Amino acid sequence: MASTVEIAARVVWARLVEPGDAVAGTLVAHLGANAALDLVTAGRSAHRIAAEARAAGAELTAPLVSAGLARWRPRLSMPELCEDLDRGLAAGLRLLTPAAATWPAALGDLGAHAPLVLWVRGASARLTDPQLAIVGARACTGYGAHVTAELADAAGALGATVVSGAAYGIDAVAHRAALAAARPTIAVLAGGADRAYPRQHESLLARIGETGVVCSEMMPGAAPTRWRFLQRNRLIAALAHATLVTEAGLRSGSLNTAGHAATLGRPLGAVPGPVTSAASAGCHRLIRDYGAALVTGEDDLRELLSLPGDAMAALAEEGGAGEPDRPTALHRRVVDALPLRGGRTAEDVAQHAGVGVAEARGALAELTLLGQVTRHETPGTGETRWALQRRQ
Repeated sequence: MASTVEIAARVVWARLVEPGDAVAGTLVAHLGANAALDLVTAGRSAHRIAAEARAAGAELTAPLVSAGLARWRPRLSMPELCEDLDRGLAAGLRLLTPAAATWPAALGDLGAHAPLVLWVRGASARLTDPQLAIVGARACTGYGAHVTAELADAAGALGATVVSGAAYGIDAVAHRAALAAARPTIAVLAGGADRAYPRQHESLLARIGETGVVCSEMMPGAAPTRWRFLQRNRLIAALAHATLVTEAGLRSGSLNTAGHAATLGRPLGAVPGPVTSAASAGCHRLIRDYGAALVTGEDDLRELLSLPGDAMAALAEEGGAGEPDRPTALHRRVVDALPLRGGRTAEDVAQHAGVGVAEARGALAELTLLGQVTRHETPGTGETRWALQRRQ
């Protein structure tokens, strides 16, 4: 059983890092959360920290640790940490760490990318149930909603708990179908578990929390960003025994979840749709090019849930079946860190994005060349601020 000090250190780490930070995950796994945090807060050099990690069996270099320190140290703030904890207490959230009896062991398959903690609202024991991830397009069609509801109901009848992301469209249909059948369901959020997103799903999330689970690795109050949505998808894929995409276009974010499932070796299924429907083109690609099982009803679903893990190497290598010209992860995080109105300094952008200042400056320069960001200097001060490029 983890000590109180170790649990507290994990909470601090969860505030310092963005989801999926493999350098932090490696340090915590090999040195322990408290010992690793002591090295960071004591101002130890990257070479010293890397050396101690290597002595404990980790494969970390000083440059990797140095980049990590540049991301983490600006977020060290005891007052802000206390505010986060107060939000969690006020919302009735519970904290889970890997030492908890209800911690889902399946998350361990993420290795260094596993979450450090989970903030949970509801019946945390449900996290260890056999689960089926059902994901798909936000802008779903009537066909997609119908088939999702039927398959979510069938999953419950087969003894699987539906897990999804509580977004508009397919996610919401899957959750509501489970609730209509009086079965628990699990919602994994990209922001804090106390923060309903989208806001219109506040009542849906409240209902999920009554019999199932609403959970997140983000600190209470944390805002969802595009990067956090993509990283949230790895948790959905890891929690589930299998992932089912019921309707998705070629650029649907649900294909990112499919990519995580493939990387983890989880069974992957997809529902075919009309050949004339762009809303099903992503599902057809998963079936045609990446070996996803074709699922049309309960029998197919039963077979999917009993399949052994069969990673689809091509899809795993792509990290999802999305388009190759999507923005890089660093660009996405930096754009997410810029406000819709006004601007921020490179230092502020780095802190909000959870990256080093040098990384932020480089990405801002590249985004300026791409026409997505503008650079402004404040007269008389020489301060440089960056803002999103207004679309005409």
